[in-house]
Amino acid sequence: MNDSGPSTLLLEYTQDKIAVLDESGTYTYVNAAAEHVIGYEPAALIGTNAFEYVHPDDRGVLQDAFETIVGTEEFQADTATYRYRASDGSWTWLESRMSNLTDTELAGYVVSSRVVTDRIEAERERQESQARLRELADTTDDVLWLVDGDWEEVLFCNPAYEAVFGRPVEELEAGPENILDCVYPPDRPVVEESMKQLSEGVPTDKEIRVNPSTGYNRWVWIQGEPIVEDGEVVRIAGFSRDVTHRRRRERQLAVLDNFLRHNIRNQLNVVIGSAETLESDPNVDIETHATMIRRAGEGLLETAEKQRDIVEMLTSQPRTATTDMSEAVRDAVGRLRNQYPATNIETVLPETAVVDGPGELECAVAELVENAIRHNDRGPRGSGSPSKRSATGSR
Repeated sequence: MNDSGPSTLLLEYTQDKIAVLDESGTYTYVNAAAEHVIGYEPAALIGTNAFEYVHPDDRGVLQDAFETIVGTEEFQADTATYRYRASDGSWTWLESRMSNLTDTELAGYVVSSRVVTDRIEAERERQESQARLRELADTTDDVLWLVDGDWEEVLFCNPAYEAVFGRPVEELEAGPENILDCVYPPDRPVVEESMKQLSEGVPTDKEIRVNPSTGYNRWVWIQGEPIVEDGEVVRIAGFSRDVTHRRRRERQLAVLDNFLRHNIRNQLNVVIGSAETLESDPNVDIETHATMIRRAGEGLLETAEKQRDIVEMLTSQPRTATTDMSEAVRDAVGRLRNQYPATNIETVLPETAVVDGPGELECAVAELVENAIRHNDRGPRGSGSPSKRSATGSR
């Protein structure tokens, strides 16, 4: 095909590298821009094959594209991006447009090229950053999510969602409002209000119960941050973290606090009361009160030992075991009946009650029953007491 093209003079003033190739790809003309684009003087390129300068990994595809254009009768054009060896031996990314529209003045196929190295490197960095973020999102236990400002579309949610909330990510992607199905019903109004606040540009920070597969027995900390552009909330980003263990530890520490305050107060009351009696009444039975003080002191030492065991249990890695609670209760009650023969202990138990839980469950059962015996208000404490007390255990 032949057509009148731009003059050689005009080609010399363009900032793009303009070249004319014959059917074999040999340079027959190169404009002056070639020197600042790839570092070659135009005369150095004339008579050489353009594909010899192309990176080996890109050469085959580019050559095929050129041959297709040359061999087509109808008008054909194509754009290719490839690496070209510059005069200093480095590789420069070029974007070239070529067509089979020949120029009568230049007698060949015109190829215009511009440097796109910065664009290619920026795109590569963006892709690498996205890959790193994807790896991070796929391996973290936190749920990372991004939705549009109206809560109509999920833009991103990582796989941790399923483990924390108990539902597949696809269900959330079908509609962000589906997250409410994962939330403990009494907490749903809190979530709905938080969603509304985020859409209005107000950040949120809440702890709620989620995951119906666990009976909503999982606490998560949710933080949301609105992304505002030109005064409008366009996206909402956030993360959700499982804080169930922290909540559980807080409850455990509260129990430990109650245990210590209760036991220490009772034992110190005995010590103080006996000491006051000894101070105020010189005729009192010293031996009896001394015995009471000694027992209270021993109780305080026992409490300290138990407190140390409890702290060790709470701060160590959880140890789970399969325990038959019926058998554990029977064993504990059997030992305590021997230790406190004057105490009436009644139980209502199934034949078996196997559970998975902490390895200290059996000790906890024994402690509960013994506390019921020793710390009731119906009579003196201690084995062999004449007071009849009842500690009833049930499943």
